[in-house]
Amino acid sequence: MSTTQLYTKYTRVWIPDPDDVWRSAEIIKDYKEGDKSLQLKLEDETLYEYPIDLQGNELPFLRNPDILVGQNDLTALSYLHEPAVLHNLKVRFLESNHIYTYCGIVLVAINPYEQLPIYEQDVIYAYSGQNMGDMDPHIFAVAEEAYKQMAREEKNQSIIVSGESGAGKTVSAKYAMRFFATVGGSASETNIEAKVLASSPIMEAIGNAKTTRNDNSSRFGKYIQIGFDKRFHIIGANMRTYLLEKSRVVFQAEDERNYHIFYQLCASASLPEFKDLGLTCAEDFFYASQGGDTSIDGVDDADDFEKTRHAFTLLGVKESHQMIIFRIIAAILHLGNLEIQGERDGEACSVSSEDEHLSNFCSLLGVEHSQMQHWLCHRKLVTTAETYVKSMSLHQVVNARNALAKHIYAQLFNWIVQHINKALHTTVKQHSFIGVLDIYGFETFEVNSFEQFCINYANEKLQQQFNSHVFKLEQEEYMKEEIPWTLIDFYDNQPCIDLIEAKLGILDLLDEECKVPKGTDQNWAQKLYDRHAASQHFQKPRMSNTSFIVLHFADKVEYQSEGFLEKNRDTVYEEQINILKASKYQMVADLFQEEDTVPTTAVGKGTPRISVRSARPAFKAANKEHRKTVGHQFRNSLHLLMETLNATTPHYVRCIKPNDEKLPFKFDPKRAVQQLRACGVLETIRISAAGFPSRWSYPDFFNRYRVLMNKRDLSKNDKRQICQTLLEDLIKDPDKFQFGRTKIFFRAGQVAYLEKLRADKFRAATIMIQKTVRGWLQRTKYQRLRRATLVLQRYARGCLARRLAEHLRRTRAAIILQKQYRMLRIRRAFQRIRNATLTIQAFARGMFVKRIYHQMLIEHKAIILQKYVRGWLARVRFRRIRAAAVVLQCHLRRLRAQRQLRALRIEARSAQHLKKLNIGMENKVVQLQRKVDEQNKEYKLLNEQLSMLTSAHSSEVEKLKKELQQYQQSQRGDDNQLLSLQGKMEQLRMELEKAHGEREVIEDSHGKEKDLLRKRISDLEEENALLKQEKEELNRRILCQSEDEFARNTVEENIQMKKELEEERSRYQNLVKEYSSLEQRYDNLRDEMTIIKQAPGHRRNPSNQSSLESDSNNPSICTSEIGDTEDVIQQVEEAGMEKAAMDMTLFLKLQKRVRELELERKKLQTQLEKKEQERQKSQVIETKTQVTPEHEDFAYNSLKRQELESENKKLKNELNELRKAIADHATQNNSSNDMRDSYNLLLNQLKSANEELEVRKEEVLILRSQIMKAAQQKDMGKNMVKERESISPNASWPNSDRHVDQEDAIEAYQGMCETNRLLEAQLQDQRREHEEEMEALRNQVDLMQEELEKQQQVFLQTLQLSPEVQVEFGLQQEITRLTNENLDLKELLEKLEKNEKKLKKQLKIYMKKIQDFEASQTMVPVERRSHERNMQVAVQRKEKDFQGMLEYYKEDEPLLIRNLITDLKPQAVSATVPCLPAYILYMCIRHADYINDDQKVHSLLTSTINGVKKVLKKHHDDFEMTSFWLANTCRLLHCLKQYSGEEGFMTQNTAKQNEHCLKNFDLTEYRQVLGHLSIQIYQQLINIAGGILQPMIVPAVLENESIQGLSSVKPMGYRKYSSAVAEGDSSYSLDEMIRQLNTFHSIMCDQGLDPEIIQQVFKQLFYMINAVALNNLLLRKDVCSWSTGMQLRFNISQLEEWLRGKNLQQSGAAQTLEPLIQAAQLLQLKKKTSEDAEAICSLCTSLTTQQIVKILNLYTPVNEFEERVTVAFIRNIQKHLQERNDPPQLLLDFKHMFPVLFPFNPSAITMDSIHLPASLNLDFLNKV
Repeated sequence: MSTTQLYTKYTRVWIPDPDDVWRSAEIIKDYKEGDKSLQLKLEDETLYEYPIDLQGNELPFLRNPDILVGQNDLTALSYLHEPAVLHNLKVRFLESNHIYTYCGIVLVAINPYEQLPIYEQDVIYAYSGQNMGDMDPHIFAVAEEAYKQMAREEKNQSIIVSGESGAGKTVSAKYAMRFFATVGGSASETNIEAKVLASSPIMEAIGNAKTTRNDNSSRFGKYIQIGFDKRFHIIGANMRTYLLEKSRVVFQAEDERNYHIFYQLCASASLPEFKDLGLTCAEDFFYASQGGDTSIDGVDDADDFEKTRHAFTLLGVKESHQMIIFRIIAAILHLGNLEIQGERDGEACSVSSEDEHLSNFCSLLGVEHSQMQHWLCHRKLVTTAETYVKSMSLHQVVNARNALAKHIYAQLFNWIVQHINKALHTTVKQHSFIGVLDIYGFETFEVNSFEQFCINYANEKLQQQFNSHVFKLEQEEYMKEEIPWTLIDFYDNQPCIDLIEAKLGILDLLDEECKVPKGTDQNWAQKLYDRHAASQHFQKPRMSNTSFIVLHFADKVEYQSEGFLEKNRDTVYEEQINILKASKYQMVADLFQEEDTVPTTAVGKGTPRISVRSARPAFKAANKEHRKTVGHQFRNSLHLLMETLNATTPHYVRCIKPNDEKLPFKFDPKRAVQQLRACGVLETIRISAAGFPSRWSYPDFFNRYRVLMNKRDLSKNDKRQICQTLLEDLIKDPDKFQFGRTKIFFRAGQVAYLEKLRADKFRAATIMIQKTVRGWLQRTKYQRLRRATLVLQRYARGCLARRLAEHLRRTRAAIILQKQYRMLRIRRAFQRIRNATLTIQAFARGMFVKRIYHQMLIEHKAIILQKYVRGWLARVRFRRIRAAAVVLQCHLRRLRAQRQLRALRIEARSAQHLKKLNIGMENKVVQLQRKVDEQNKEYKLLNEQLSMLTSAHSSEVEKLKKELQQYQQSQRGDDNQLLSLQGKMEQLRMELEKAHGEREVIEDSHGKEKDLLRKRISDLEEENALLKQEKEELNRRILCQSEDEFARNTVEENIQMKKELEEERSRYQNLVKEYSSLEQRYDNLRDEMTIIKQAPGHRRNPSNQSSLESDSNNPSICTSEIGDTEDVIQQVEEAGMEKAAMDMTLFLKLQKRVRELELERKKLQTQLEKKEQERQKSQVIETKTQVTPEHEDFAYNSLKRQELESENKKLKNELNELRKAIADHATQNNSSNDMRDSYNLLLNQLKSANEELEVRKEEVLILRSQIMKAAQQKDMGKNMVKERESISPNASWPNSDRHVDQEDAIEAYQGMCETNRLLEAQLQDQRREHEEEMEALRNQVDLMQEELEKQQQVFLQTLQLSPEVQVEFGLQQEITRLTNENLDLKELLEKLEKNEKKLKKQLKIYMKKIQDFEASQTMVPVERRSHERNMQVAVQRKEKDFQGMLEYYKEDEPLLIRNLITDLKPQAVSATVPCLPAYILYMCIRHADYINDDQKVHSLLTSTINGVKKVLKKHHDDFEMTSFWLANTCRLLHCLKQYSGEEGFMTQNTAKQNEHCLKNFDLTEYRQVLGHLSIQIYQQLINIAGGILQPMIVPAVLENESIQGLSSVKPMGYRKYSSAVAEGDSSYSLDEMIRQLNTFHSIMCDQGLDPEIIQQVFKQLFYMINAVALNNLLLRKDVCSWSTGMQLRFNISQLEEWLRGKNLQQSGAAQTLEPLIQAAQLLQLKKKTSEDAEAICSLCTSLTTQQIVKILNLYTPVNEFEERVTVAFIRNIQKHLQERNDPPQLLLDFKHMFPVLFPFNPSAITMDSIHLPASLNLDFLNKV
């Protein structure tokens, strides 16, 4: 294919770009040979002219088709070059968020700087057992490939993780470790991995530091070997470290830090235990503050230090050793702060003896102060003759101090690594290992020193190993496919390695210069220039004489020679080391003791080293370095590492740092391409591109490119020949492709050319289809328009005619309307004028009438006023005239009286008048004289009285005067009050008048408002009636709705209850599962020695195997009913499995004891609540009464109770006597006096009774307080017992000076525990009895109080009644009492009769046993057969008909178990009644129940259960056998329920079946044990079926092409080819999986398994199908396409059809496939607009948000006509799904097991109808 054919119009290419490295462009003009430029159009529509070098003819790189972009493997790209690799990684990382990508054998991992949900346990299970190319790229896939190759080939493996600092190397290695721990041991992290992870904080603290590129950069390399045994389980680990950057201890560049441990220790210096270290903040120490800022954003050094200390503790480092470690680190900091004072112009120097830091350094390390002060500034020169001590210059002292600090830190680092290896070491022999190498990547900085040189040297070696391995794999692939091949020209970095490590190389010259006494860095650099100037990998900088350039495989690096010699020497003077060896701290001395065991110089083979101690000091090279040079050591360790790697199969992980800002999902192309060049990924691409990078299998190539073939070629059957013919026709150059045995190999770019031809063919076919369809559409459109035109014309003409007729009608109607309107308008105007006139007249007349009315009203009011005024004037005149008349009358009458007085005076003075007056005067005088005398006497008396009265009167007058004065004063006040009251009265009168006026107004308004309100009320009543009607209607609706809501609520409650029941059942069954797994673990430990002896093979973690042996299979000895489980376990371990027959009695006793303890707990809880209530009541009484002493005995309480009981009896008797007395008085009709007497008597007695009752109440309260105190004392005693029991077994005996053996102490402690438990049990029993007695007495007291209150009420009621009624009432009370007592006696009698019947029945059974025993004693058996015959004759004589029971002898029980269970094959009973063994076992159990032999029942059931477990353990992978015993176990369980005698299980029994019920024993607990066994068998059945189905699911459901020609294969990478060849063609079809499901169904149906259980089995299996298929779909990019969705939906419909055919649609199995169905629909739905997003969100309800987004990210178009899912659409989906509360996990747990339910299913078969086949060999069973 020529260049002109490739560089045509519309072809896209890559051009260099300074910002994005590479930029895409499109050719807008065909390229012709000789053109000097290419006409391009960039993505932003700008034009660009790309110049072409005619000499080199370097055209821009071609861009791959979009269909190839986003591949899992970079080698699947057709054009393999740098821009294609970079673009593919960028698309996967940014658009699909895929951080892993294959590049041949390399896994490229880009650090996302964000936690992703792709490392859960489910993901590990999903990748476990899968081929590497079958799943999306992942670190777990690499780990699984290494584990699989180790197990299959039994060869050690290595995973090499490399990359820049901050690229994620350590995290990748950690996840690989987690994978090995999960698949190599158990489902959780093992102890070894936990210890390795615990070492991470330590290694990060002592080996990581902040650099300019990473805040937590590892400054050393490590290689962790994970050891495995023969069963490929992790047994241990070992860690090797490489090239610790010691120079960082004494020097840090700007913006960098020292190792984290220094800052962590300074941050925790304030802790009490670190006060002696003399530390302050890190800024105060020179070794910690050279880089500037000593803190890291977001990092808490104190918190990290606590994690480091915790990790030390986990790894077993003692607290004392930890403190020594921290002292050494603090001493290094103090060493850096020494003040060295120069003397004699710097030729000598000294350290002050008062230097605080020197004192701290010496005290922390435990060395002598004076010696360290001296030898820090001096050195020893030893010659043959004598020894000199020489002072060192200031520069030499500083270098020596720094070397000492580095040496101390390096030794401490090595000690910690050795201790970690000791913690990870194991004594078990290692069979194989997997090594994980976490090593620094290629480094280049502005200033590159010795450390960068060593790192890049190591990367050169690793790259060489990588290149040779890649070349080797390519060579093996070509040889396997039998195609001709030539040596691929790839970059060989051996010359660069020779430059570094060969003889007289850089390292050799460096070591040689270090040996020169006055060697310098400049001299060494000059030697390099002289020696290697001609080397193609070595250059000399133009502007420097101290630097040199090495051309590495990744880049050109310039190294500064300054410091190389010092760092390589790592000089530490022996005098300083000897001082440290003499430290008083043993650990500090031990750090440097190992130096003596390592030879400093190489010794010839066979030359022994003899250490001779002479009298004088030996000759020592004090000024030489203490060990070999650092470069020499590193070269040796690197060679050792390469030997280890070359002896293993390597796997490569290259970590890429996408940006330097550590932002999540940000891709910097410059940084990425720099790392891709450095880590060898592009070299891998170049090697692949040099050969045949694109490879297709013949079937895949045929399916993909069949559209390019002729119809004649397609008719052939040989696909290989068809492919060869096609390629020979399409590609003319035979060197562009090669035909292998199974695959076709293409050169780079050929697949893209074939894709272009395929797209052109599709495009031409599309144009033809479009042309035909468009012509048909246009013709159809024309015909449709013509028909529409005719119809429109017809309708238009009709419309015009109708419009004319309408116009004529409207004209006529308008005239009529005008006439009527005009008439109406004139009439309305006339009426308006007439109405206005009438209105004016009405208002005018009204006005005149109102005026006349007002005038009349005014006149009327004037007349009234005149009337009142005239009347008033007349009254005034009348009063004035009357007063004048009265005055005149008075004067006149006075005048007449005066005249009469004068006349009488004249007449009295005349004689005649006197005579008349003196007549009878004498007699009168005598009488008067007498009267005078009498009056004188009286006068005297009266005078005396008067004197007395006058005195009294005078006093009274004075009093009255005083009172009068007071009264007058008060009168004055009253007058004032009167005046004020009169004013107030006038005001009140005025207000009253106003109120009357207002009242009239209000009454008027009230009347009006009343009328309005009446109207309003009437309206409201009408509205109320309407509202009532509406309310009734609403009530009816609400009732209907409430009924519907009630129904809905009941349904929801039922669903909720079902869910809770399922959850509870699942918890219970999980416990059973854990129980069986623990049992399996015990058996595995027991059989471990035998398993180890077997031949090794590839075995997986047997986590799916479950042991069905129970812990109760061992004999146990119980000392008490409590059941000491520890003793049982100990006895089980001592007994062994040969004697371990299952002791079911212990199991039942334990269950019974658990129930009893539960009941006791409830009783104690109720008693505690009652005591708390009584305590609250007693607190009130205790405040008033004196508290009794605490040491009172309970005897006093019992006496008080007896007294109370006697008093209550007396009160009852007295009440009865009172009743009788009242009745007697009523019958004798006594007089009223007698009634009064009896009434008084009753009152007195009632009062006395009440008083007595109050006294008794007080006594009861006192008793209660005493009881509470006694209970508290007992609680204190109980607490003391608990405290004694809580003493730990590790407690020491301070009073014992003699050493106590640990075993003896443990035995003694166990004995004490047993005695404590016995004492505790006895104490609990006594306390419980006492509390029960006290509770009973309290209840009696309460009852008596209630009875007294009732009797008092009755007395009060009877006293108020008449005597006759009282008698009748008393009789009624007595009758009710007697009837109650009668009922109680009847119940007691019935209970006694039942007990009597039971005893009679047992007596008959025992009598029968005695008779049988006596009969057997009289018979002397000669042989066993005659004995059996006699027994059979006896049985036949007693029972003529078969009663459904089978008799056997005790010694025949093992034979019964062996023939019926252990050795029984399901085929032997296939032609008989289903579940025949279960019926036979029940008939044997029934006979044992019939003869009332509990030992026989117990032994038979125990042996049966153990036998079933042994069979299932033996056939742990046999589905038929497991299903057979599941059916029989369930049937035996149903029989025990059906014939248990419980009414709930006998509803469907016949009369004959009811006769077969058990009579004597309740086997409820055995039913529970059989239920547990059924659950275990069910779980084993599911595991077996799942193990058979799991390999079929993915090929059958996802990969099976049920619809031929629908799917289209895409190009695949190296991983897919290698895995496909390794595994071969072992795919399954959907038909095979359905046939397997049919096999499962037929086996379970034939063996009589309950239909409900069968439904649950297939529900579980279909859930597993759904989970495995969906998990695989979520982890595979190649199956997320539209065609796969169509295939998947069709395959699911086939499974649903199978469910309907087997009547399993009610099992819920179809519902478990709903997530998979929705995933298939999601692949088929349109994914463009927001409406599509809403449709997806509403449809995919069973998928979580993460699953939906993951599928959309994985969605890959198979053809170029499909469109990718845009990032905006995925963001829209995430926005719509924000409100969902989905679980965080991505994958489904395919091991999740639904809780199983075993519904009761009674059998219609009677026991007497069952026949025993002769094939079972059960002749020893006798029918009864």
